[in-house]
Amino acid sequence: MLQQCAGRDAVRAAAACPEDQPYPTKGRTPHARHTPRIVLRQRPGLGPGRFGAALLHPQDTGDPPEVRSGPPSALPRRAVSRRPPETTVSQSTLQQRLSAAQERIVEHAARSWGAYEAPPRRLLDIGCGLGGTSLYWAQEHGASVTSLTVAAEHVPIVRHFARHAGVTGRVTPVLADVHDLDETRAYDAVYANESSGYTDRTRLFEVVAKALVPGGWFGIQEHFVGRSEWREFMDGYYRTRLGRRGEYLAAAEAAGFELVQDEDVTDSVAEFWVQSMAWNTAELDRLRAGAGVGPGAWTGERLEQSTIAHSRFFRLWRDHAVQTRLLHFRIGGGR
Repeated sequence: MLQQCAGRDAVRAAAACPEDQPYPTKGRTPHARHTPRIVLRQRPGLGPGRFGAALLHPQDTGDPPEVRSGPPSALPRRAVSRRPPETTVSQSTLQQRLSAAQERIVEHAARSWGAYEAPPRRLLDIGCGLGGTSLYWAQEHGASVTSLTVAAEHVPIVRHFARHAGVTGRVTPVLADVHDLDETRAYDAVYANESSGYTDRTRLFEVVAKALVPGGWFGIQEHFVGRSEWREFMDGYYRTRLGRRGEYLAAAEAAGFELVQDEDVTDSVAEFWVQSMAWNTAELDRLRAGAGVGPGAWTGERLEQSTIAHSRFFRLWRDHAVQTRLLHFRIGGGR
């Protein structure tokens, strides 16, 4: 039983448990009943950089949707590991790997979408979270970024990180819902990193099409459900409604977009869950060694629950039951 894997060696056992075991729900509150709250933990050794500020597990924090940071891809693509998570390296090394993976996928997308050759001057970052992607576009490409978030608590956090990164004048956090966006030809590019799953796709592409200048582009990184039996599990974990690729393409075409590029980065994502389980293992070992649980830190029980969930996600991505894709669209009327 997978439940029996939870306990003293939960993390190591989770990777080896049979795939057909039920997901444990005992003692857990359904996500829809969670009261949104911010839990910002800057893990030691990561610093307040673009992606090091908060690597959060959404099912553990109960954060508002935009706080969640789904599994970032670790490019370039490589063979998916089938081994138990490595726990012989230090936690700081694991933390750096997780942070670096987030930045690699954003940089890979930017290169694939031609942002290095033709940097966007004005970019809208939909669902900016704590600002990592907004800082990237401002620092690396000199863009003036409007960072859209539905969580009021994010606004001062994004401002703080922008000030620390020296891009205060180029990153503007805005508290707003993208569904209510009413701007015309205001941006050269729009970017949504694992935030489009929280939107009505038809409305999303409509407002983005209006907000872009002719020839502007819309870049999306998102997870897509493959086999339908996993939809409830995925949506419950992320508290969202993940879609299918065809749904996005239809909404984009109706809004006047052309699909320029569609890249499957699923295999790269699976390895992230291995690294995440390894971090949980190291943290559980630290707690078992007598280290105290600090304010806002995870308890052993939470770590075990998180690990069991992450072991399931590792298998879903490994088997392509869930896909992660980079979609690049361009609106008509320009270059």
